[in-house]
Amino acid sequence: MLSFDPINNTERENYKLLIGSIVPRPIAFVTSVAEDGTVNGAPFSYFNVVTSNPPMISVSTQRKNGELKDTSRNIFANKEFVVHIVDEENVEKINITAASLPPDVSEIEKACLTLVESEKVSVPGIKEAKVRFECTLEHSVELGDNDQVGADLLIGKVVRYHIDEEIYESGRINHEKLGAVSRLAGSNYAKIGDVFSIERPE
Repeated sequence: MLSFDPINNTERENYKLLIGSIVPRPIAFVTSVAEDGTVNGAPFSYFNVVTSNPPMISVSTQRKNGELKDTSRNIFANKEFVVHIVDEENVEKINITAASLPPDVSEIEKACLTLVESEKVSVPGIKEAKVRFECTLEHSVELGDNDQVGADLLIGKVVRYHIDEEIYESGRINHEKLGAVSRLAGSNYAKIGDVFSIERPE
């Protein structure tokens, strides 16, 4: 068994060990609105459920040389955003939005995605997602080391669900029809694949 001290690793070495090991990771496609009204969209695989009571989800956005990403800057400014589940049908368009663009250029337009109005927040979502969550910013935490902030952990409270009726069955989501994809390392993604069940002990 190999043993590594993260203090002796470069940031890139730690990154590779983490993203290669913690797989598969769900992908959040997050829309936010800039001060000038530009709708920005970006995918994040540091994403998961926090709690169901009340419903909250987390997205972690990495900084570059201490600079906020457009998504974080926008969310801090207006406290609202929309999270979409990336699936087999929209993943290629979502991948286009990962390009580095100026804040006043919309990734939504570049990827030819279709905006739809939200009900509870001012930030629009995209039509191409089977699941989207309208969120308000509940908490944010700056994360870093040696007084250098490297990431922002954003906790969003879900204030409205939008679920495609084709995947909704008796109060549950049909995972096969959703077809969510997950992030691995490098350029690799994964589908749900084989599913097995194990009963939890009482």
